[in-house]
Amino acid sequence: MSLSFRFGLSRRHLLASAAATVFAPAIVRAQGAALKVGVLLPRSGAQAGIGQDCFRGVEVTNPILKDLGLGELQFLNADTETNVEVARSRAEKLIADGAQLLMGAFDSGQSSAIAQVAEQKGIPYVINIAAAPDITEQGYKFVFRNFPTAGMILGDAFANQKEIFAEAGSAPKSVVFMHVNDTFGTAMQKGIGAVMPKFNMPYEIKETIAYDPTARDLSVEIAKAKATGAEALLVVSRLNDAILLTREMVKQRWTPMGVLSMGPGWYEDQYLKTLGKLGDGPLSFVPWYDPNKKLSKALEAAVAKKYPEINLNTNHIYTFEALLIAADAYKRAGSADPKALADAIRATDIKDNVSTGPGISFNAKGQNDKLKNAGIQNRGGKLVTVAPKGATNAKAEFPMTPYDKRG
Repeated sequence: MSLSFRFGLSRRHLLASAAATVFAPAIVRAQGAALKVGVLLPRSGAQAGIGQDCFRGVEVTNPILKDLGLGELQFLNADTETNVEVARSRAEKLIADGAQLLMGAFDSGQSSAIAQVAEQKGIPYVINIAAAPDITEQGYKFVFRNFPTAGMILGDAFANQKEIFAEAGSAPKSVVFMHVNDTFGTAMQKGIGAVMPKFNMPYEIKETIAYDPTARDLSVEIAKAKATGAEALLVVSRLNDAILLTREMVKQRWTPMGVLSMGPGWYEDQYLKTLGKLGDGPLSFVPWYDPNKKLSKALEAAVAKKYPEINLNTNHIYTFEALLIAADAYKRAGSADPKALADAIRATDIKDNVSTGPGISFNAKGQNDKLKNAGIQNRGGKLVTVAPKGATNAKAEFPMTPYDKRG
């Protein structure tokens, strides 16, 4: 007697079973496979340095996910070229190539375009970095952001500034506000008028100066800022312009009481390496990590091992957490079905994370509204966390040392 008949299985049953396996939906058959994540980052163009830095966060992720008991992810990579329309077309291509979830894209304009594609195609999209508030105000069902909005960044920036001023026993009475005129910079500029009055800041804004982040000469803008007589520089920048601004301040012999940055640029490794001692002192009030968390130490060690000359920063932190969210949701969903995956992301409740705050969860709009930001300072080519209390590893040095007294 054959084995099939011994266990009550006929040849017909076996053939039917085999056919069911062959013709089963790909989603069911692939449950044990790695989730295919379409990674969209500006690897070339004006934001190439930051996009490439975000990718370092991608490269260290899988070994950490494995240690956490989560499955590894399969990455499908695309360069947005720092261009909104390219970001849109690359998102569409990644989905056509089999991406089951999208992640990216650092820039708010590019992320907004990707969000539209993801929603239209019904593919989950986890934003790593992008602060324009309206992205999660569209009623999207497949878009999730584990990054603070411009308003959240501003609110925490003002609170952390006041904490630092109080601890230092010194505060500026006036600032000049300079900002890039891109989507993020404009959103931050609009937010200041609404948020700053709530915090009773010790300073007034003497003047607001907008500029192009791709400009190659900012001498006129710095001369204008210096002429206001403001005691400190409040700024929203990108990487290249942060370097240009610093060089112009040195050249024009203007050392403000402090550089108070509310965006990227001033804490980037390229900024620190390019400027050396002239890069010390700026305070950045940005989405960051709690250096005292267990997973923070693991991520910091992973980055240090693969990139010994690189400091852990926002780009790595939030790129890693976006992928952590994807892996966690995929494990709980048990499927790459877009709706099941989106439902799992919506139910995310990760307590063991890296970023400052109580953890990762999303409100009805797909926004993690529990995130907290930090105050960090450039110190000897490194970055130390100086605010908020309870998530620090150093005390702020304020006012900063004048540029002409740094040897």
